[in-house]
Amino acid sequence: MTGKFITFEGGDGAGKSTQIRRLATALAARRITVTLTREPGGTAVAESIRRFILSGRAEPLGAEGEAILFSAARADHVDGVIRPALARGEWVLSDRFADSTRVYQGVSGGADERLLRALDRVAIGDTRPDLTFILDVPAAVGLARVRGRAGSAPDRFEGEEIALQEKRRQAFLDIAAREPERCVVIDATEPEDAVAAAIWNAVTARLLGEEAA
Repeated sequence: MTGKFITFEGGDGAGKSTQIRRLATALAARRITVTLTREPGGTAVAESIRRFILSGRAEPLGAEGEAILFSAARADHVDGVIRPALARGEWVLSDRFADSTRVYQGVSGGADERLLRALDRVAIGDTRPDLTFILDVPAAVGLARVRGRAGSAPDRFEGEEIALQEKRRQAFLDIAAREPERCVVIDATEPEDAVAAAIWNAVTARLLGEEAA
């Protein structure tokens, strides 16, 4: 079996981390080797950039400066984690990828779309997701979940107002509408088990086929 690359996108509080773990468990039960990762992150360099951005210290650089930092982290992530894992035949599940930069720095931040496309060409080249899940929840629901996390203070992006979060939600849905061959929208307001089942059904239909039987 060849390696597959699956990304999970959506607003804050959509449940991406939980559903990635559940999908990894389901794939492992079928003896598929899985690499779990996240963006920004995955390598020592990318994790350092993550801490810098989420602390809010990159905010004075503006959306385009942030997009450049995200892309630098992404380039190291792709070269150091994603491509090697795919070459070994593993399935890579990533909590966020390039779509998040298009939404957060592009649509809501105002970064030039031409810049974002150029950064993608440099950072990821032809290493594109085979499947992207957009976990969709209303902004008010997602933010309520974030605020309810025990011992977790909202990061810079999680703390922004509901209207902006709703704009980002719509931007993710717009990406899914433009790229239905890659993206699947999942209603993440459903119970956790129902969300996991919907994700598994899509993986089966699109990537596993008869191998899941």
